[in-house]
Amino acid sequence: MSAVFLGVRHHSPACARLVERAVEELRPAHVLIEGPAEMNGRLDELLLGHELPVAVFSHYRDEDRAATSWAPLCDYSPEWVALRAGRAAGAEVRFIDLPAWHPAFAERTNRYADAEVRYADATERLCRHFAVDSSDALWDRLFEVEPDDGLAERLDAYFALVRGDAQADPGDRAREAYMARWVRAAVAMAGDRPVLVVTGGFHQPALRALADSREGAGAGEGGRGEWDADGWPRVPAPPAGAMAGSFLVPYSFRQLDAFAGYQSGMPSPGYYQQVWESGPALAADGLLRAVVERLRERRFPVSTADLIAARGLAQGLTALRGHPHPARIDVLDGLAGALITDDLDQPLPWTSRGPLTAGSHPAVVEMVAACGGDRTGRLHPGTPAPPLVHDVAARLAGLALDGGPEATYRLDLTDAAGLERSRVLHRLRVLGIPGYGRTAGPEHGIDPVFTERWEQQSASGRESALVEAGAYGATLAAAAAVALTERTRNGAAEAGALARTLFDAVLCGTDGLSEHLLGELAAQVGELKIAGSLGEILSTALGLWRHDRVFGVAHGPLLAAVIDGATGRLLWLLEGARGAPGVDFARLRAVVAVRDAVLHAPQLLSVPREAAAAIAWRISGDREAPMDLRGAAFGLHRALAQVPGASGDPAGAVRAVATAGTDALGDWLAGLFALARDEVTGAVGNGGGPGGGGAESVIDVLDSLVCALPDDAFLSGLPALRQAFAFFPPRERERIAGRLLERRGVRGSSRSLLRTTADPLLIAGARDLEESVSRLLARYELRAAP
Repeated sequence: MSAVFLGVRHHSPACARLVERAVEELRPAHVLIEGPAEMNGRLDELLLGHELPVAVFSHYRDEDRAATSWAPLCDYSPEWVALRAGRAAGAEVRFIDLPAWHPAFAERTNRYADAEVRYADATERLCRHFAVDSSDALWDRLFEVEPDDGLAERLDAYFALVRGDAQADPGDRAREAYMARWVRAAVAMAGDRPVLVVTGGFHQPALRALADSREGAGAGEGGRGEWDADGWPRVPAPPAGAMAGSFLVPYSFRQLDAFAGYQSGMPSPGYYQQVWESGPALAADGLLRAVVERLRERRFPVSTADLIAARGLAQGLTALRGHPHPARIDVLDGLAGALITDDLDQPLPWTSRGPLTAGSHPAVVEMVAACGGDRTGRLHPGTPAPPLVHDVAARLAGLALDGGPEATYRLDLTDAAGLERSRVLHRLRVLGIPGYGRTAGPEHGIDPVFTERWEQQSASGRESALVEAGAYGATLAAAAAVALTERTRNGAAEAGALARTLFDAVLCGTDGLSEHLLGELAAQVGELKIAGSLGEILSTALGLWRHDRVFGVAHGPLLAAVIDGATGRLLWLLEGARGAPGVDFARLRAVVAVRDAVLHAPQLLSVPREAAAAIAWRISGDREAPMDLRGAAFGLHRALAQVPGASGDPAGAVRAVATAGTDALGDWLAGLFALARDEVTGAVGNGGGPGGGGAESVIDVLDSLVCALPDDAFLSGLPALRQAFAFFPPRERERIAGRLLERRGVRGSSRSLLRTTADPLLIAGARDLEESVSRLLARYELRAAP
């Protein structure tokens, strides 16, 4: 006999019933199911006695690509029914699709997400013909509420129509060619007995054609022309050096729900569970009760009259639409008509597909939630788990972190035991494992906080999250390192995200950090485009590398790679910087970070000190560079130059810059003072330049220049000059004030000059106003008589 093809819609109760009847009537020799072929040796694991929904979680990772995929199964999934019923009937059951790691699934995270957009035109025409709003309503109209008589023929006609001449993409063509090989092999082995093939309806027309021809023989990358000794197509193996695997994980109705973003199958899984168990009529009554109960629990006013009205409207819509039983949209439209009296800002969500949007009516939200249900699957205790699950359990128990739901942990990071517990909790956080939340602790690398507080939280979803995190590695430390590497690689070069990743790596501990993580961090640092943000990362990393006594990263490789990459990138960015007048304080701090890196960590840097000094000298003389950066570069060169006399004359530079105006001088001085206060101001208290010797200091030159300024120019440049001198701490300002008194031969307290009774700008403005008034009075000869 030949193969019998059943094209189904994933997670359809009607299709599940059809599959169950087909197995019972045909008693096939083989049942072939669209599913991951690499699980064929582990089908007993699927049938251990789990509480559905569950999913086959598959992962793949190599040097260039990482992928994850889920193949969900619930009680009314046709694939699950085929597996269960086929085994019960004594058939040989096989999954026949390519492994999830295969490039055919490169753009998918859900094996059962058939590309419905390809036949959207056909479904739109059918929707118009049957006067329904969405493909889900169309499906219910044609299959879920109709009698099962002739269901297989209707499905064949439907899928042939909606696929039509649509060209499958290369991934689907590879999958279909591979599945066709399994079909031909099963038919050859079955003899006179039938072979039942259960796949998504999109694939069924193509599979039927391929199975009847030799086209595609030996297809399927990784298994081309290869067959196992038992006569079945060989399952392609991952490339050498790649890590791949599949495990069962608990799944939930929320994850299955199209209203939560699920890509395939039926929406409202809770409702269709009732359809599967009780039929559409009882499911409609159950949905009415569930919605009303949810609304009343949330104090939404729903009277008995409202319930009667909703039921009456649903029954009327059922009759009007020609449905033999109430469909899901009949019930929901009846509820909406009876309970919602407000004008809605958006269409009802069941008229389309996709997640609920912000601002949905509260009654609509509860209707969707009631349809979705809150069931979460549970794996049988004997289900194999990846090594990470066992490693985490052992570490939590060994560190006494497996307390009850109200447990609180206060950790001293200066204590070795406290630091180790902190690292374990941070690794779980990085991997997205629920159960613990940090409520206090250091927020960045140089935050002087050495304690943390963690609280035990809901562990709902932990089992699934741990299995999925097992794709990153076998131990907690290795998995966290790989997760951080992937986060760094996949994220755009953005300073905030990179800084968080860097600090997370510090919090997780350097044990198990891979070369990949170090390389990705350094590479991403090399892509940042804003000097100020990059300077913050460099400053934090350098501070930790030099001074950390808590996290164990001082003089370690993690921060060394970041410091080297950030310093080189900053020098490149600074040399090409352009901008408007003014002072960019973040950029000045970045120049300071470069100075500190060159002076205090030269052994880490690819750029030698002489080269950094030369770059700084070029920037200082670049007339197109911002004045504050030119001043900072002059100071950087002054700090780095090692040859006496090669560091420039600060006093002469001040005179040259002053020709550009007082504002430009103030900006230039701000940059200079941010980098090299001591180097350029010298021994101001001794009346000389650096090291004494009577050379004129920058303060002396500035005093002469400022005293020579006209009043208008002085008042105009005063804000910029004050901003520049704000870089000096109070004690140094007092020394400068003392030098100014000394130059004038005035004896007095320099400290008193710094203690004005009002804002100096206000005083200067008042003086300017007084002089303006005096000039105006003189012009009109209005001076008072003596």
